[in-house]
Amino acid sequence: MNNLRNRVQLIGHVGNDPEIKTFEGGNKLATITLATNDHYKNAKGERVEQTEWHRLTAWGATADIIEKYVKKGKEIAVSGKLTHRSYEDKSGEKKFITEVTVAEVVMLGKQS
Repeated sequence: MNNLRNRVQLIGHVGNDPEIKTFEGGNKLATITLATNDHYKNAKGERVEQTEWHRLTAWGATADIIEKYVKKGKEIAVSGKLTHRSYEDKSGEKKFITEVTVAEVVMLGKQS
């Protein structure tokens, strides 16, 4: 059961081309957004679509895969863990970020 702790799996469409940062020593960081869609019926029986946006980060070899193969609009499946961090913006205000740190990525849909 330990492998089920803090595990996130998402399938959706990429909202932007990957942002890639390369650090000293060659380690890479890839950042993308992913839209997941869900639907439900409201009290009137009408179908309601709901889109959630997720911030994804990937390091190392996973970042390399994202850099090479993932583009805006591509349907992908990811597995990883939920992480939280905070920072101070230029005005000194504390900001909080929740993101998925991706361990695995699978390309779905048509090959482009």
